[in-house]
Amino acid sequence: MPAVGATNLIWLVIAIPLAACAVLLLAGKAADKWGHWLAIAAAVCSFGIGLAATLQLVALDANARILESTLFTWVAGPDMVVNFGTRVDPLSLTFVMLVTFVGTLIFIYSVAYMEHDPERRKFFAYLCFFVASMLMLVLGNSYLALFLGWEGVGLASYLLISFWNQVPEYATAGKKAFIMNRVGDLGMLIAMMAMVSNFGSVNFTDVNAGLERASSGQLTFIGIFLLLAACGKSAQFPLQAWLGDAMAGPTPVSALIHAATMVTAGVYLMVRSGGIYSAAPAAALAVTIIGLITLIFGAVVGAAKDDMKKVLAASTMSQIGYMMLAAGLGPVGATFAIFHLVTHGFFKANMFLGAGAVMHAMKEEVNMRGFGGLGKHMRITRATFLCGYLAIIGVPFLSGYYSKDGIIEAAFTGSGIRPWIYGLITVLVAGLTAFYMSRLCFMIFFGEERWEKQGPNAYHPHDPSPFMWVPMAVLAVGSLGIGAVLNYGGFLNWLTPVIGESEHLAPVLPLPVIIGLTLVIVAAGVAIAWAMYIKQPVPKEVPAGNLLTRAARQDLYQDTCNEALFMRPGMLLVSGTATSDEVLVDGAGEGLGRFLQYLGKWIRKLQDGYVRTYASYIVLGLFISLIAALAASM
Repeated sequence: MPAVGATNLIWLVIAIPLAACAVLLLAGKAADKWGHWLAIAAAVCSFGIGLAATLQLVALDANARILESTLFTWVAGPDMVVNFGTRVDPLSLTFVMLVTFVGTLIFIYSVAYMEHDPERRKFFAYLCFFVASMLMLVLGNSYLALFLGWEGVGLASYLLISFWNQVPEYATAGKKAFIMNRVGDLGMLIAMMAMVSNFGSVNFTDVNAGLERASSGQLTFIGIFLLLAACGKSAQFPLQAWLGDAMAGPTPVSALIHAATMVTAGVYLMVRSGGIYSAAPAAALAVTIIGLITLIFGAVVGAAKDDMKKVLAASTMSQIGYMMLAAGLGPVGATFAIFHLVTHGFFKANMFLGAGAVMHAMKEEVNMRGFGGLGKHMRITRATFLCGYLAIIGVPFLSGYYSKDGIIEAAFTGSGIRPWIYGLITVLVAGLTAFYMSRLCFMIFFGEERWEKQGPNAYHPHDPSPFMWVPMAVLAVGSLGIGAVLNYGGFLNWLTPVIGESEHLAPVLPLPVIIGLTLVIVAAGVAIAWAMYIKQPVPKEVPAGNLLTRAARQDLYQDTCNEALFMRPGMLLVSGTATSDEVLVDGAGEGLGRFLQYLGKWIRKLQDGYVRTYASYIVLGLFISLIAALAASM
């Protein structure tokens, strides 16, 4: 159905922040004093247009909520035409509202956070590009348009993670994220090639219409490579190693990556491709397995880290694992995946901005073992952070209770042993989430004060300026209530036109039992953290820990594995190729050159300049010619 009204202008949601980015980069230092306000205005305008389009879509019948608009012909080939256009539907507008609303709050927060940075204008230009790319990703009407935004967020994340590239480790972190995402991008390219081969198109509508004509093997092939792409963007196993290092970027970047842009892109891709996975059960099973592995991986790592930003990063990895698991369970699971993605966007942005406020007050320190008791000095920060903490652990009637517990319920549905495995793992990880998030909160805001109060190295913790705490407060309110608003506001039905309807199967355990079991496990996680980090003093030195703890502090040796399996063999391959090139290619060229050089020296000796020498050559030549002629006549 063609787009009408406000949805016809949805392309401005992308164009406005992109234009702001261009102005900030081209204006140079002339924009230093007002560039950040331009970026905020662009984000607000995009939010306003997105809100108008959402209200328009809500007013339509459910079966009329998929609107497409063609802007121009992008690829005009003899066998395939790709029109560049937008697709406005409940799924894309859900992301538009999340990206623009949370993004605007992060932009406002960044005004104060980056106040003294000489490159603040460039920082806001990159933020605008980041938001524009993510909006392009979710509003495109084809996998090719999605891929354009996909590459844009990859570039923007590289620029922002390594924003303070004068520090070598930060520059390396940016390169690591960029390279690991290129691995996933290869999967996306292969999947699109397979779509062209099987469907003759990469348009969402054409691909979904052609699913019945494709074989299960072909769809499984496409689904596996789309999953590879999602693993790169959403930091899922085995391409998760970049996410912890991405904390090198300024904290507002971390909030934007984790709450509204980069890592949510993989979940969007899985849900947008739900038709493919419904027709390819093996590929859907792979999605759920990857989600299970990653949600365990992230939780274990988060429980051992002392860097508060890396704890939050590991938490995101684990929560995205929940979403990936749900996305592989079919329409009901996919609906809860997007529901949890939205609630997670609020409470994770809230906690990242809270961590930034702590860093701002504590001279950029991130080691939680050097904090303790900050809540008495940073009451606003503590209050807002607690809202996010209570939401993520799933306190009843807060956001996580509705969204994450919905995923747990979906995990318990099905037949055979699979729902028992999925369900029990999700419940146990919910308890582990409660433990490491309680550990984070207790070590920062409660307990004894472990920081210097006197002398030249003294800390003077305090709440940030209103530019920082007001966005934190708005996100805190959202962390508490957005789950209930969406749950009782019909959000689960809102996505039906895109995701499709599915029979809501009864879980293998009664729902009250699942809820009760989850709450008991969560309470146990909080209690263990209380006993370890409030009832007992927290040592400032890192204790030795057991084998698992030491491994978790090293990210379960993911970098070591990548180095052993890929980097070292790659270096050997490159070294071998270089040697072959030197011996064979260079050797052949140099050998031919030396041969010609020696030949030239020998021929040069024949040219001595004497007439008698040349006369003898002529006589010799005639003699040889005469012999040849006689031989020919015989």
